[in-house]
Order: sequence, then C-alpha cells, then structure tokens
Amino acid sequence: MSEISAEKLVSAYIKLRNARQELKAKYDNEDAVLEKQLNMVSERLQDMMKSIEADSLKTKFGTVSRKIKVRYWPSDWGAMYDFIREHGVPDLLEQRISQSKMQAFLEEHPDLLPMGLNADSKYTITVYKPRAK
Repeated sequence: MSEISAEKLVSAYIKLRNARQELKAKYDNEDAVLEKQLNMVSERLQDMMKSIEADSLKTKFGTVSRKIKVRYWPSDWGAMYDFIREHGVPDLLEQRISQSKMQAFLEEHPDLLPMGLNADSKYTITVYKPRAK
C-alpha cells in the first residue's frame, strides 16, 4: 500500500468538509421551507378546531388532538429559591422548573403563587396516523 502525502490528505479533508457543509446548507434550506409549511398547516388545523370547538378531529388520514400546553418560569430566581425553601418543595426544580410538578403544586395550593412566576398557555396539536385494522 503506497503512502499518501499530507498534502493529498489535507486536500481531501477540505473537499469532504466543504461537501458536507454544502449538503447541510441545502438540507437546512429545504427543511426550513417544509417547517414553514408544516407550521402553516398546524395553524390552520388549530383555527379549524377552535372554530368548531373540538379538541380532537378524526379523518381517514389521521386524528388531530388539541390540548393546552402550560409552561412556568420565574423572572426572579432568588425569590423562587426562597419560595422553594419556605414551602419545602425542592422537587419543583430541575435545570428548569418541572412543568408538571409546578402545575400540580399550583393546583394543590392555589393561594400560593411564587413571586415572579411566569406562565404561558397555548393550544398545541398532535397528529396521529390511522391505526391499521
């Protein structure tokens, strides 16, 4: 087996790296177009479900499910830490606030609201393909 020079290896490396970058850029561009179209269809489905006041919609192509997704986050972490220590609920923390545990805590203690807690609610949809019969 003959030895390949460093120049040829470096040249090949650069060509391969550039080809990967071009391929990735092409993918990213095409994926962005598809993502935009998917978001438009999702918004139309959400509008349709809102107008007919439905949380699910079954079609021969699949079922759409609409639900509210709630996110919690503090604007003041110091106050949040104080609140957690005061009420002995360290399980509210992950690297971020545990969404399900914060929701459960607020449902159990509606009169206790941490200072600076933000919440964002929005409808989301999930589309399931039809099950084989």
